[in-house]
Amino acid sequence: MRILITGGAGFIGSNFVRNLLAGNLGDVSDLERLTVLDSLDYAGNMNNLLSVSIDSRFRFIHGDIRDFEMLTSLIPGHDIVIHFAAKSHVDQSIHNAQPFFATNVLGTQALLQAALESQTKTFIHVSTDEVYGSISEGSWTESSPLLPNSPYAASKGSSDLLARSYWRTYDMDIRITRCTNNYGPNQHPEKFIPLLITNLIEGRKIPIYGDGLNIRDWLHVYDHCRAIWMVATKGKSGEIYNIGGGAEYTNIDLARKILTSLDIGTSQIEHIQDRKGHDFRYSLDYSKISKEVGYYPSISFDSGIESTISWYKENKEWWVPLKPT
Repeated sequence: MRILITGGAGFIGSNFVRNLLAGNLGDVSDLERLTVLDSLDYAGNMNNLLSVSIDSRFRFIHGDIRDFEMLTSLIPGHDIVIHFAAKSHVDQSIHNAQPFFATNVLGTQALLQAALESQTKTFIHVSTDEVYGSISEGSWTESSPLLPNSPYAASKGSSDLLARSYWRTYDMDIRITRCTNNYGPNQHPEKFIPLLITNLIEGRKIPIYGDGLNIRDWLHVYDHCRAIWMVATKGKSGEIYNIGGGAEYTNIDLARKILTSLDIGTSQIEHIQDRKGHDFRYSLDYSKISKEVGYYPSISFDSGIESTISWYKENKEWWVPLKPT
């Protein structure tokens, strides 16, 4: 078996690569080659792959998913493509949407076309719950309408539709996953949880949008990786699978939880102007993936956030260079 991982030097992709090669996601005794393709933009970090760089099954290719000629020479021979590569920072998409559509839509189309021409057996398209928009009560199912509220979410929703069209038109084995907010080791410090943790370690204030009552469901990156591998090995072609963490918190309650863990008072909280088009609540119904492939979250939020805080405390050399001065 040969697998191509796009965006494998990023947060979720690198966690997937490390755990897969370590055998933490399931039996990979038939794995001959794992190829990572990454453009190494600001979120891609080769330090995330140092621990697997000497593995004989591992290969790294520096390249952009928009480069169709490169893709057509790279993809042949791979049995599975798992597509993590995406621009994902909502605030940046609000300030400049064009790069998000270039990578997330045009890049995905190039990858799908190259996989089609290479007769790749299975294509896993990794997406986000943000394509559904905002939900005040209840939870989204896989049949809920796509109502994205940010340019980032719209670009991901567009890529989902592209992936589905290649399944329907060309009978490709394409499976789509949509996850809730991830957290865990090696997440860029621009993201909410590592931003709070690293700011507090450095003695800085922590910024909270508006009143902090926006709600997110949190998923440890290891559980996300487990779910993706379950979909790759047990899922069905043409299906969409929601991946939830079952841990909904308001932003302000999450901030207080981290402050308590670090034994720091709430005076470090700084409320800032709310984000444009800020979604109020995300919540996924993940009963389908539980029934069909047996996925359930294995890491409680309390233990997951404590281990994440410990990781950032112990790995300052990784994140300090990534923080703005």
